[in-house]
Amino acid sequence: MKVVVIGAVAGGPSFATRLRRINEQAEIVMFERGPEISYAGCALPYYLGGVVKDRDALIERTPEALKTKNNIDVRVQSDVTGIDPDAQLVTVQTATETYQESYDELVIATGARPTLPAIPGLADADDCFTLRAVTDADKIKAYMDQKHPQHVAIIGAGVAGLELADNLTLRGLKVTLIEQSAHVAFPYDPEIATVIEKELTDHHVALRLNKTVAAVRNHGHQLIMSDGTQLTTDMLLVTTGVTPNNEVAAAAGLKLATDGHIIVNNRLATNLPHVYAIGDVIETTSLITGLPTPSMLSTAANRQGHLLADIINGEPLTYAGFVGTSVAKVFDLTVSSVGFTANTLNHLGIDSYDSAFITPYDIAYFFPNASRINFKLIYAPNTGRILGGQAVGQHGVDKRIGQLSAAITGGLTVADLPDIEVPYSPPFSSTRDVINIAGYVALNQMQQVGQTIKLDQLTDEMKEKGVFLDVREPGRPATGSVSATLTIPLSQLRDRIGEIPAGQPVFLTYRPGLSNYTAARILAGNDIEAKIIEEID
Repeated sequence: MKVVVIGAVAGGPSFATRLRRINEQAEIVMFERGPEISYAGCALPYYLGGVVKDRDALIERTPEALKTKNNIDVRVQSDVTGIDPDAQLVTVQTATETYQESYDELVIATGARPTLPAIPGLADADDCFTLRAVTDADKIKAYMDQKHPQHVAIIGAGVAGLELADNLTLRGLKVTLIEQSAHVAFPYDPEIATVIEKELTDHHVALRLNKTVAAVRNHGHQLIMSDGTQLTTDMLLVTTGVTPNNEVAAAAGLKLATDGHIIVNNRLATNLPHVYAIGDVIETTSLITGLPTPSMLSTAANRQGHLLADIINGEPLTYAGFVGTSVAKVFDLTVSSVGFTANTLNHLGIDSYDSAFITPYDIAYFFPNASRINFKLIYAPNTGRILGGQAVGQHGVDKRIGQLSAAITGGLTVADLPDIEVPYSPPFSSTRDVINIAGYVALNQMQQVGQTIKLDQLTDEMKEKGVFLDVREPGRPATGSVSATLTIPLSQLRDRIGEIPAGQPVFLTYRPGLSNYTAARILAGNDIEAKIIEEID
């Protein structure tokens, strides 16, 4: 069996090395049009920021190592320009020749490339950069070392833009982030994004939200904003998204989704015989909804490559689907998500969901350096099926999202989350950990116990006629943006129930923790329905 792999960054090497481990006789040829293979693309911002100092450390494998250790024929700077599925041949272009290579099985792992928005002057800007490959990082680093820029403008405040803002600030540059949305970090929801924005401004990153660039001038050093203002910068970075490298696949007749991703089935096979695809270039299905979705994460590409090797080697296995778990560092915060956010569900036209938003401590509240996590759990209100989760905080954020990812993969519902046994010690967690509390709150909401209302759901009539009750104990700091119309400390609430006006809706003003839920249960026990205002901490 001769297997040809197109693409040698993430999924390609994962597939090839796994296939060699389980099949010593297979002939494996891997093509990469760039000069480097198997590099840590997610580490490139940290290399630019000086956190990772050794460029060679970014390269996990070399062609020579794969040949020596795995007997894999890796050919770099070899661009596959055509596929003939009938003859089972690929056409390869190098600097000196064009030739054809036969295959029995073909794996396409060509990934994706950065896209540039259609801004007049941007394509001609000499000092404008994108970051996807090691060679991109080389160009940016050389520019910074030679030109010594003092200011950088970044168009796009998604996760890639945030990581660059963090690392370039660390390097000593002043950073301006430009984002057309109302918040950074799309598709994270406002409960998470607002916390990130404060962290950015606390570290002197300038934010221009709800702004677009109308034109780029002076080789990328002058940005004309859509509101008529101008921004002068020493350097321009664009992190506005990627598009799949699908040209060769499309020309060969592979079926593509409307957004250009290669469509594969649950065995990662395309519509053409003996042709498979993995990684950023494919559209697969969501494990959560069963709907088509791209799988734009290197972790997914690696796992797909490993699985596909077993499939091609004859194992009756299938790909369960994409969950989508990610994490990023933004200065002193960790932000992480799994599955769908409210933003992505709304984009898909899915409106049958509910959410539980909590702000518990990340470790035991009495332990030094304890801080709060903003944690949002999204679930189906009728079944409790977990649709996604997102969180931001200082400690253990990725741990909680990892737990939720495992719960989703295992088919658990919100009813199972309180039963997850989390390792407890005060420096690491609480006796009822974040994941447990999220499950309790979601169950309470499903059972109409301890109902919540989001801040933006408060109508003018509610604000006019409602009783806004604050149950803080004396001396505790106020939180939230809604002013109380009545204050009764929780410890006195049972004795002062009569002070709450009858016949008026009652809303418990925002404060993190258990007190409002306890107050809501006391009120419910006295035939008073109260809703807890859900607000960003």
